[in-house]
Amino acid sequence: METPWQRLPADLPPAMRSRLPATVDAIAAGAATAFTGEGGAKFERDVRTAVQVALDRFLDLAGTAEPALSPRIREVFVALGAAEARENRGPEVLLGALRTAARLMLRTASESLAALRPVTVEELIDLADASSAYVDELAAACTDGLARQLREQAGEGDRRRRQVADLLLRGGASPDLVRETAAGIGWPSLDLVVPVLLPPDQARDARFRFGAEGVVAERGRDAVLLLRAGPRAERAALTEALRGREAVVGPALGWAETPEAVRLAERTAELVKPGGEPIFAEDHFAALALRGETGALAVLSARRLAPLAALRAGQREQLLVTLESWLRHWGSRTAVAAELFVHPQTVSYRLNRLRDLLGDDLDDPAARFELLLVLAYRARPATI
Repeated sequence: METPWQRLPADLPPAMRSRLPATVDAIAAGAATAFTGEGGAKFERDVRTAVQVALDRFLDLAGTAEPALSPRIREVFVALGAAEARENRGPEVLLGALRTAARLMLRTASESLAALRPVTVEELIDLADASSAYVDELAAACTDGLARQLREQAGEGDRRRRQVADLLLRGGASPDLVRETAAGIGWPSLDLVVPVLLPPDQARDARFRFGAEGVVAERGRDAVLLLRAGPRAERAALTEALRGREAVVGPALGWAETPEAVRLAERTAELVKPGGEPIFAEDHFAALALRGETGALAVLSARRLAPLAALRAGQREQLLVTLESWLRHWGSRTAVAAELFVHPQTVSYRLNRLRDLLGDDLDDPAARFELLLVLAYRARPATI
């Protein structure tokens, strides 16, 4: 099969070689500008080397049926494409630079011949065909290198993400190691983690759907999506994203408590069968606590009593004892005062303070039950 460069005139190589240094300068400068706009000394040297070997090869091809690129030259352009990927630049910049090179090469070739003799239309067409086909081969080599590098980086990224998931699920790793590994996947900070249990066949979709916000571990019986705290890990967003996926969402706990958060999600899945709507473990802490799940009780206690956490220890204890008595006595201030051996006005003062701190929770039956459950497990002194 005839190659486009077989039709190139025999006097093109000697005519063009005298102009080669200036051509290399012009193409290298144009390509470097198209690539980066700033580059750097090493990058400019790499581009110059690539342009030099490409032009030498193009002239050697004139009148031959040889393939466009030898293995050595092809590797030069594969490496150039890989370097672009490592710099997080896409193929559009690379291909734009090659188009610039093609125009400059065609101009130089036609001017070189025209300086010797008249150039026919057919020769100009042959020059255009040959330069275009040749640059297409260069582009193919560059994009191959870019694709190889991206595949390699994706594989390394997958490995790092698996490592983060493994460290979080195992627990016990040093904070420095976990934070360094998390930073390697683009998590500059790591605080709360939300686990989501999914059927095994949902693992790939979860990776795609949540992208950089989560890591996925496949465990055979299920898949665990670990989401870092943020807008996409909030309840409303998860309800929408996980609808119809038989998901169980564990509590948002500190990253070091990820194994416990996953275990609470597992216990919730045993209690309530996953279905169309995602199940949230936090809706079932009371039921889990009544079944002896101390982890659920601990999380429930921390959340329900969080508004009182900033109080002084003595003041906090007074309010909690008063709250427990008030809940058990169905809001009877007289009964609370008698039980605690305090004046009814003292009870009123404490309850007003509790209402300031707990707000509508004191009127919500589910919240009142959970508060009573939490307080019932506390060791309290005989009197206040």
